[in-house]
Amino acid sequence: MNVSAKRIQAIFVKDYKEFYRNYAISTMVLMPLALAFLYSMTGDMDLQSMFIPINLTFAMITAFIQSCLIAEEKEHNTLRSLLLSPASVADVLIGKSALVFVITVVILGMCMWMLDFTPSNLFAMGIALVLSTIFYLAMGLIVGLYTKTVMEASVGILPVMLVFSFGPLVLLFADRYPILEIFQWLPSAQLILLEQNSAVGATSDILISLVVLAVWAIVAVIVSAVLFKKRMSDE
Repeated sequence: MNVSAKRIQAIFVKDYKEFYRNYAISTMVLMPLALAFLYSMTGDMDLQSMFIPINLTFAMITAFIQSCLIAEEKEHNTLRSLLLSPASVADVLIGKSALVFVITVVILGMCMWMLDFTPSNLFAMGIALVLSTIFYLAMGLIVGLYTKTVMEASVGILPVMLVFSFGPLVLLFADRYPILEIFQWLPSAQLILLEQNSAVGATSDILISLVVLAVWAIVAVIVSAVLFKKRMSDE
């Protein structure tokens, strides 16, 4: 695989400038922080409540900003120029994801600090957060490739936000409607389960959560890479 650090850096800087200039996108980073601040003011929180700002960070920042940056390239017809440049597919995918990855890490850290949340198993939770970030980056890329404008991407990402951010809350009704237990396999629900199992030292259940998250990430990356290559040929 041909990967150039200089090309990745150039794409990173280009995305940073576009992100900085577009207030409609850049101000989205405030939403999870505001929610984390409000939750921190309420005092005692259960695990479900504590993970809402964290899962919202993945949907509203990682997936949303990634999809908008890709859609903005298409809206301004600059994606074609990027695809025709000497940059490889790996350069473009890594470069287009690097900025959002960094923003996600910073916002997640700030949310966890506001919530005074310390993972029971820092190593396992760190791996889980990285896998979740990769998954949501791929989801944002998929939505961005299927939309033509930033406005379309803003609408197209809504199902991702609703299903993956608030899916774990549906499990509160699983006792009455057992079919809803399927939502426990969502990446957002697996983060909560991983923390629950880490608190009691259930190693095998921790590994299951990590495997589930890895499968979600791998499948999403493969689908996004295939769609990206297809888009390259279409362009």
